[in-house]
Amino acid sequence: MKTILIVLTAMAVCAPAAGRTGQGARETLGAEANPTGSPIGGGKGYARPIARGDYRVTTAAALIAALKKATRGQVVFVEGEAEIDLTARVRGEQLVLRIAAGVTLAGGRGTNGSKGALLFSKELKTRPLIATSGEGVRITGLRIRGPDPEIRAADLSRRLREGGHKLYYQFPTSDGIFCDHAKLEVDNCELSGWSHAGVFLRKGARDAHVHHNHIHHCRRYGLGYGVCLDVATALVEANRFDDCRHHIAATGRPGTAYEARYNDVGPHANGHSFDMHGGRDRKDGTNVAGDWMKIHHNTFRAVRVAAVVIRGRPTKLVEIHHNWFYHATAAAAVRQVNAKGNVKTFANRHGAPPKPAD
Repeated sequence: MKTILIVLTAMAVCAPAAGRTGQGARETLGAEANPTGSPIGGGKGYARPIARGDYRVTTAAALIAALKKATRGQVVFVEGEAEIDLTARVRGEQLVLRIAAGVTLAGGRGTNGSKGALLFSKELKTRPLIATSGEGVRITGLRIRGPDPEIRAADLSRRLREGGHKLYYQFPTSDGIFCDHAKLEVDNCELSGWSHAGVFLRKGARDAHVHHNHIHHCRRYGLGYGVCLDVATALVEANRFDDCRHHIAATGRPGTAYEARYNDVGPHANGHSFDMHGGRDRKDGTNVAGDWMKIHHNTFRAVRVAAVVIRGRPTKLVEIHHNWFYHATAAAAVRQVNAKGNVKTFANRHGAPPKPAD
């Protein structure tokens, strides 16, 4: 019920993009309807920045020590535009930055023009760089850069022909943030270069909120997800996506569902933008494609690939509405394969905006 109220409020108060229904009522279409009070993608103008913390760090050693000490309600703040290289520690110690329940890991992205502190690894097998150790973790205002922004299609397509999907993982893979606890919040971050997923939500990751981030260059052939869900639920909101294979992907196993709203999807992609796998992908003898999806008020600019692909039949309803698809037709924008039903599509706009006159 709460989600429905949010949608109606957005339609009522936001500046109109295009379209009208009934008695002069105005509709909002696409990501520009954004009623969140912060810019899509975060950065300058973000409404909930953090400027200080209980622990203030600039080095890898200090960061690791602070995260081991921090307790619920405390903030570990990475100062300025510090660049913390975690490659050697990941490679040598299989380091994972673990964040305890209720702890915030923060940087200053967008504050006084700051790009935010950078945490990065060059080790191809970084799985993951950051992980939750309890519920209610927040990760905000940071740049989190992975080791591999490449597609690697030639090598991996050969592996697939030789031995199937599992061989994708014989080549080292990386995740930026891993969560299997409730109520994770990832906001106002820039995540890039993660060959598996920028944010990976596994069983236990209920009610995650991934919002106002810039997520790009997660492009690995056969993998390459901005946000990936597996028996998890999330609200994915007001992000700027580009250059991912799938910006949002989900395994479709029972208990998997997401709402995506006010996201701006850029023109570059090597796979369809939003995804829900079905039983044929999992080879579990079903056509189940997750529980439900709500996809509304997003702008999709990547016209050479589909915007949404549902690879089976959800157990509940999928609603796709008030999006602006630059695709010329509805059939080019949204596809359901392997099974039919439980998908409702309405009140979307199709076609790119007209080019400005010279």
